[in-house]
Amino acid sequence: MRNLDENTITDAVLARHANATDARLKDIVTSLVRHLHAFAREVNLTEAEWEAGIRFLTEVGHMTDARRQEFILLSDTLGLSMLVTAMAHRKPEGCTEATVFGPFFVDDAPAYDNGGDVANGAQGEPCFVSGVVRGSRGEPVAGARIEVWQADAAGFYDVQYSDVENHRARGVLHSLPDGRYHFRSIVAEPYPIPHDGPVGRMLDALGRHPWRPAHLHFMITAPGYERLVTHVFREGDRYLDSDAVFGVRSSLIAPWHHHASGTAPDGTVMATPFSTLEFDFVLNRSS
Repeated sequence: MRNLDENTITDAVLARHANATDARLKDIVTSLVRHLHAFAREVNLTEAEWEAGIRFLTEVGHMTDARRQEFILLSDTLGLSMLVTAMAHRKPEGCTEATVFGPFFVDDAPAYDNGGDVANGAQGEPCFVSGVVRGSRGEPVAGARIEVWQADAAGFYDVQYSDVENHRARGVLHSLPDGRYHFRSIVAEPYPIPHDGPVGRMLDALGRHPWRPAHLHFMITAPGYERLVTHVFREGDRYLDSDAVFGVRSSLIAPWHHHASGTAPDGTVMATPFSTLEFDFVLNRSS
């Protein structure tokens, strides 16, 4: 097709999808093209602006590697990650809400028994975390795989350190026969998402801050139940209402209770102050 102009090019592009063998792919790309072309027309996109956008996406790609996922940060900060999560994980009332996965999960986190210290040397005030994993009918879920990870007191995850060989402040454990779980870690603190790259420059240009409220990440899986990816947020954090990635849900906010030195919930005698967090998870049954 020749002599296309700004009014006819969209239909010409869509016509090229006629022979697509994957119907879902065809639907997605067709809609994407329509919205991209409509966006360009709506803002009267200039060539210089288009080139700047291409440079930005190229820089996002160059920044992405095994330790840092700049594309996930971009998706998170634009609210797209949380939108997809909310649509994909509509749950019955009473089930624990899902939130964003984040860019710092790893597949090879160390295994711990209940009561283990997943901090493994990460800096921060000691914190003892406990709770119960239940199903939507109130039944305890035994043997649920619980993966937990968090940033340290400086606001960094272990994978952000080039000189840290062993995983810290992350681990895998399983719920006990009565559904309970408990482990030792460190107190969650607010931290900025990595903002020394193109996504950070975007936030600066838009007058936005890069901070996330203090939280623990959890991913819980068990046969017969839907996988749950969620956070537990620290009550009272100043960034709860302005999370840079839009992940906060009121049902996921919990108090961290501070204690003077003394005996911890697991019987450990602590010479320094410590905190405790108790949070129960309710899993939705698989369909």
